Amino acid sequence: MKRIGVLTSGGDAPGMNSAIRAVVRKAIFSGLEVIGVQRGFSGLINGEFREMNLSSVADIIHRGGTILRTARSETFRSPEGRRKAAENLRAYGIEGLVVIGGDGSFRGAKCLSDEQGVKFIGVPGTIDNDIPCTDYCIGFDTAVNNVVDAINKIRDTATSHERTYVIEVMGRNSGFIALEAGLAGGAESILIPEIEVSIDEVIEKLWRGYRRGKLHSIIIVAEGVGSGLEIGRVIKEKTGFDTKVTILGHIQRGGTPTAFDRTIASRLGALAVDLLIEGQDKKMVGVVSGNLKNFDIDYALSQEKTINKSMYELAGILAT
Repeated sequence: MKRIGVLTSGGDAPGMNSAIRAVVRKAIFSGLEVIGVQRGFSGLINGEFREMNLSSVADIIHRGGTILRTARSETFRSPEGRRKAAENLRAYGIEGLVVIGGDGSFRGAKCLSDEQGVKFIGVPGTIDNDIPCTDYCIGFDTAVNNVVDAINKIRDTATSHERTYVIEVMGRNSGFIALEAGLAGGAESILIPEIEVSIDEVIEKLWRGYRRGKLHSIIIVAEGVGSGLEIGRVIKEKTGFDTKVTILGHIQRGGTPTAFDRTIASRLGALAVDLLIEGQDKKMVGVVSGNLKNFDIDYALSQEKTINKSMYELAGILAT
């Protein structure tokens, strides 16, 4: 193998640049040429390729987002679009691809590989942390820290005004961000898609706190549960408490990646290059109990990542 490509796809995640940097520098160290594909699968189809060198990834390890950009591509969903992408890869002499992204990105790369024989290694990058076969995805730790920072600031106002605050966080259909940030931020209630909790249970917990003299509360709502605005409205209507709602939105994705995200991104990016050099294909790299692992993409995509219920129970106990 002489030349590989690297792209980022799906939603951006802090630490993607660290992974790109690792792929480029590890590949060059190993005697390979590297082509960066801009705007994900859309760039594959449109031939948005750029040669990468050591300098092209200088001074990016601390930057959020992705220097290669990312975009959705409806055209890539068609066999014709994937055929065009493969033709462009062959025209540039790209023999293997590192795909940094989430579940949808891996599925798209798998289709490209199945139909056109393009070798690829997937690197999990999504703040949702919902990819199986890895404890952490690139960007998750930074997103959690962004949420905790917001909780800390909102709590100051909640305390000063004796208010209840509902904070809606991202995560798509999973509650990983909500759970980890809620536990770290000392939230009184955490609502996630994986564990059913009625609004009446939340309200009863608020009343229990009120009766023992608690004058403010923080409720974390994962977007997969429903609207934070609606939940806040119901709480205010049923309790009469001064209730405010904050939807953090895409602020969770931005900012300087944490040291943890930079570290795992660097390790996973380098491992992806090693696997391509070994001739591996259709693999996903991950971190399991602190160790680097790789899994067949078919196996990884067939699994379901589950929430840590003991952590959820602990959060409830500590917030009593």
